Amino acid sequence: MKHRGRHRRRRRGRALRATLAGTALALTAAATLISASQATVADAPGALRTVASDEGGRLPLAEHRVPGAWLDRLASAMGRPVGVGAVLEDADRPLRRAADCPAAERRSLPVEPAATRAYCFAGSDTRDWRAGAVTTSGDADDDGRWGSDRVILSGWSRGAAEGGSLDGPAPGQGLARVAFVDANDPARLRYTWALLAVPVDGGRDYRGLVSPLSGMVWYQDKLLVTTRERDRDALFVYDMDRIQRATVTSDAVGRVPGGWAAHGSRYVLPAVASYTLPGGDGAPRPATVSLDRSTSPDSLVASEWVPADGDRRTRLWRYALSRDPDRAGLLTTGSSGKADPVEAYETKTTDVRGVLAHRSGWYLDRAAGDPGGHGTLWRQDTEGARAAECGTDETRHCWSGRSASLSYWQETGEVWSQSGRMLFALPLASIDRALR
Repeated sequence: MKHRGRHRRRRRGRALRATLAGTALALTAAATLISASQATVADAPGALRTVASDEGGRLPLAEHRVPGAWLDRLASAMGRPVGVGAVLEDADRPLRRAADCPAAERRSLPVEPAATRAYCFAGSDTRDWRAGAVTTSGDADDDGRWGSDRVILSGWSRGAAEGGSLDGPAPGQGLARVAFVDANDPARLRYTWALLAVPVDGGRDYRGLVSPLSGMVWYQDKLLVTTRERDRDALFVYDMDRIQRATVTSDAVGRVPGGWAAHGSRYVLPAVASYTLPGGDGAPRPATVSLDRSTSPDSLVASEWVPADGDRRTRLWRYALSRDPDRAGLLTTGSSGKADPVEAYETKTTDVRGVLAHRSGWYLDRAAGDPGGHGTLWRQDTEGARAAECGTDETRHCWSGRSASLSYWQETGEVWSQSGRMLFALPLASIDRALR
């Protein structure tokens, strides 16, 4: 197991920060036109309400490790695992810069505040897949790098409609994969795919993870992703030092004649652990997650998904991440092997697709109310709520309409998100200015 400090650069003074553009990306005129259905300013959701554990704030996550013998057996059959650096060496698919992206894709970017960097995936490479989660090497280590590399991870799911619910695809009809993006040169982002998998048959084979990726955090050497695979699953955990190479190019997944396939991806991440929820009807479930480095210890924050026409409030939770070197990247658990929230809130904001917490503020990305529209980014705390205003009618529908999870890269001060095929970033400081 690698320890956190092992991945920090020895000479931090040489770390290159991403250069922000002097002006925001120029959006097309159509991007500033807000539809009539969005013209009415939505009522503010008000302040967050603290929730006690006996009021529904308790969401214990039970930790389950995949037996080490299973992982070793799989590695013995597939070949020695590789690390992130080896994956980046195969990153040969270019992301296009915003100016070269289709106008229809650019229209989904935030209006106010505007993105300062944006890129798009090719339609031919993402057709029938839905973007849903973002995390970066800024989450993995506080110097913003994994070893010497700057990396962005972009999560995608197959089998769930764009903009639909977070219930996910039916079993057997979906897959989840992650684009490993080499972000060392901001002018030349390139990526390759890795399939998320689950070991089966004692590690003699693996199956695909059947779940939408609506939240994802890369912390130290672990990647935690939200899942709706089964009734009690909440998070799956992957080890960034246990990445396996696929050896056969095929639409199949797992052991095939002649080797191992990953539905066309070059790499496979087998799960090493999972966190499950208590059973019972109506049990809450984290739908999106992010990392908060402004707490001590660092923490994982989570939001559930409540539809816009839901009859209850959305719950938010915070979990402490372990400081134990033998539990790098995992949640803090008690003697029962369960992780309990250290903080819980309720908000009137519904249809939350991304959550971010920094210091006293919680940032909640609310989806657009109609296809092709723009959403709202609220900043809430226990005293109130604010959102940016834009357009001649001062609407609050200024954020991306199809954005997914939010990730704060502390070293550069940027917030990263996705909107359909667009991957974009902007300074957290510009968000806070817009919210004043």
